[in-house]
Amino acid sequence: MAVDNVSNAHEQGEPEDESYYDFGSQGEDLDSGGGMRNEDSEAKVTDHFPEPPLAFDKGYTFLRLFDADKNSIYHKMNLYYPFSGRREWQLATWILHSGLSMEKINSFLALEMSQVIPTSHPTKSPAVLYWRDLLECIATIFNHPLFHNRIDYTPRKVYSMAQKLSQIYTDWMTGDHAWEMQSVLLRGATLLSTILSSDKTCITALSGDCVAHPLLISLTNIHMATWLKSSSNAFLLTALLPDWLIHHCLNIILQPLKLAAQSGVMLSDPISRSCYCFTLLASYIADTPEAMMLARISGKTSPITMAMYKQFGDTFQHEPQTQSKTLEQLEIVCSCTHPDDLEEFFREAQKFCLNGVDKPFWWDWLLVEPSWFFMPESLHHIHKKFWDHDAQWIILTVGGSVDFRFSIIQPTTGYRHFYSVSADAAPPGVIVAVCTLMHFNYLVQSPCIDDKDLGRIAATLDEFHANKQSIIAAGVCQGKGGKTIDNWQIPKLELMQSIVTSIHNSGVIAQWSADVTEHAHVTEVKDPA
Repeated sequence: MAVDNVSNAHEQGEPEDESYYDFGSQGEDLDSGGGMRNEDSEAKVTDHFPEPPLAFDKGYTFLRLFDADKNSIYHKMNLYYPFSGRREWQLATWILHSGLSMEKINSFLALEMSQVIPTSHPTKSPAVLYWRDLLECIATIFNHPLFHNRIDYTPRKVYSMAQKLSQIYTDWMTGDHAWEMQSVLLRGATLLSTILSSDKTCITALSGDCVAHPLLISLTNIHMATWLKSSSNAFLLTALLPDWLIHHCLNIILQPLKLAAQSGVMLSDPISRSCYCFTLLASYIADTPEAMMLARISGKTSPITMAMYKQFGDTFQHEPQTQSKTLEQLEIVCSCTHPDDLEEFFREAQKFCLNGVDKPFWWDWLLVEPSWFFMPESLHHIHKKFWDHDAQWIILTVGGSVDFRFSIIQPTTGYRHFYSVSADAAPPGVIVAVCTLMHFNYLVQSPCIDDKDLGRIAATLDEFHANKQSIIAAGVCQGKGGKTIDNWQIPKLELMQSIVTSIHNSGVIAQWSADVTEHAHVTEVKDPA
C-alpha cells in the first residue's frame, strides 16, 4: 500500500527556481476561512499540519485545459466546437431539451452510453447504471476557477487562546480525522476529502414513475461557507443508481477513487499547481433509511454504532460500527453459505443484523469507517426529528388549542416568540424535556463550536434523558394511529449520542446539511428531466 511505503519523491532535491509551492506558508497570511486576518482572528491560535502538502508547476488551468482539447485546432472551422462534431452536439441538445416522456426514455436507453449490470439471478427488468468517471469529476471540482482561494490544502487545529485549552471546530479540516488521515499519507501529499450524497428520488411523473438514487460528489477541502451555497454548484451529479444492486453499482463507479486513495494521482488546482492527491471518503450525506442501507445493516439498528433498537434510549454512546467488525461478521456468513444462495445467505446475515450484501461499497476503500463518514445532519436528524417527535409531544399535551394559541400571538416583524404557549397545559417534566431538546438543537447547529460548547451540548442531552420519562408518563409519546408508546426506540434519538464525537472528529454538523444536496437533486436531476 502506497501510504505505508513513504517515498521521498518530494525530498529529492527541492527545486530552487520556486517551481514548487509550500501550502504551509498560507498560515502566515490567511485565517481559517481563507481571508485576511481580522481583530477577532488575532485571538485565535492555529496549528497547521507540520508537513504541509507540496505543489509543483506545469499543471493546468480550466482555460488551458479547454484550449488543449484535441478539437481546439479546428476552433475556427468546427461549427460545433467544443463538441467534436454534430453527433456529440445532437446528444447534448437532446438531453437538454428532452422532457423524458416514455418514448424519449426508450430512445435514450437505446443509446450506447449506459451500462447494464449483469446479475446471477433473473430480474423483471435489467439494472441499468448511468455514470461518469468520478475521478474526472473530482479533478473538475479541484481545478474549478471559482474555488480559487476557497480551498484548504492542510488540516489544522484552531484554539481560542494561546494556552490551547479549548479547541475550536468549524469545517472538516479542523477535526481530528483530517489530521489523522494526513499523517498516514506520504510527505507532501494532498488530502482530497470526498463528500458523497444519494437519496431515493422519483425522476419522472405520470410517465412510468422511474426511481433512482442520484449520486452527488464534492470536496470538503472547499470552504464550508462556499460549498453550502447552492449557487456555487460545488456538487456534481456523477451517477443515477438503480433502486437495487446499489452496493454493486457503487463498487463499479468508485473504483477510480479507491485506486487514487491507494496510490495517489496528480491533479491541478485552480491556478495550475500540480498536487499529488489522495481521494479519501470524508462524508456520505444520506437520510436514515439510506444510511442504514449503505451501512449494510437491517432492521432497527443504528448505522453508526452497534446499538439495537431496544438500546436507542440509552444515556451513553455505544460501540461504533467499524469496517473490520462488519467484514469479520461477513466472513463468518460467507463461511456458512455462498452469496449466490440468496435466501440462505440472507438468513445467515440476519443473525448479525446485516442486510445480505456480500460486498459493501466501502469494504476496500482506504481509511474508511462507517462510523466516520455517516454524519449527523441537521435537516433529517434535527429538524425532522423536532417535528416528528418534539413538536408532537407538545401538541398532544396541549390538545386542540395549540393552533388557537399560536393564532392569537401578536405578530412582531423580525421577532418570534412562543411565550406561555404551553406552560400551563403541560406537566413541568414534559416542558423541561422538550425545552432541553430545543436548546440542544440550537447549540449543535452553530457554525463554530469549541470544547466548552461541547460540554454544554453533552450536559443538555443528559438533562433531557433525566426528564424524558415524564413524556411517557404523560402518555404523549404516541405512534401511528394514536397508539401510546412506552419505549424510546427512536433511531434519531440514538444518533444524538454521536453528535459530540462527530464534531470532535469531523467538525460542526451544520456543514453536512442535506439542504444543499436536496436542492441539487432538483437542479441536477428533476429540472433537466
